[in-house]
Amino acid sequence: MNPAHPYISNVLGYTTLFASADLIQQSVLGGKPAAGSTSEDSTVIDWCQTARVATVGFCFHANFNYHWLRGLERMLPGGGVNAVTGKVVVDQLIAAPLTISAFYIGLSFLENKEDLFEDWRQKFWTSYKVHVILMARLNFALVPPVARTVFLGGIALAFTIFLCHLRQQRDHKLE
Repeated sequence: MNPAHPYISNVLGYTTLFASADLIQQSVLGGKPAAGSTSEDSTVIDWCQTARVATVGFCFHANFNYHWLRGLERMLPGGGVNAVTGKVVVDQLIAAPLTISAFYIGLSFLENKEDLFEDWRQKFWTSYKVHVILMARLNFALVPPVARTVFLGGIALAFTIFLCHLRQQRDHKLE
């Protein structure tokens, strides 16, 4: 990341991570088989789906997380036990529900789904539980403030792969 332009670097990096997560999810965890293919090794990438995931990452997640982490550090500075505990609690009570909701509702909006909240209602709690375990504990306890946005982006890659995969589960069961 370019320290001279941290906002731009973080937003573009985060958007790339979201697009990469969807591509990994499609190619490794469950892309659609190519037409006429009998092998699961031959999948077709849904580039429109990847563009939608990248759009949600760019329009909401990248911007929100950049500003959220900076604000959280100003509100609860330092790495002591009390500061870290406070950051984890506030992050999990405010940011986690917002970002998970934005993911599901944003994608449903971009897909022009009639019920924008269907995926959210079905998958929010599972996603939230995984988020609590994966994201919060590591980010504030082990990573210095200057590296948190980048680190969060890396963890977000893994979590977004999980979200993309979980979101596609209903679609594949209907086929």
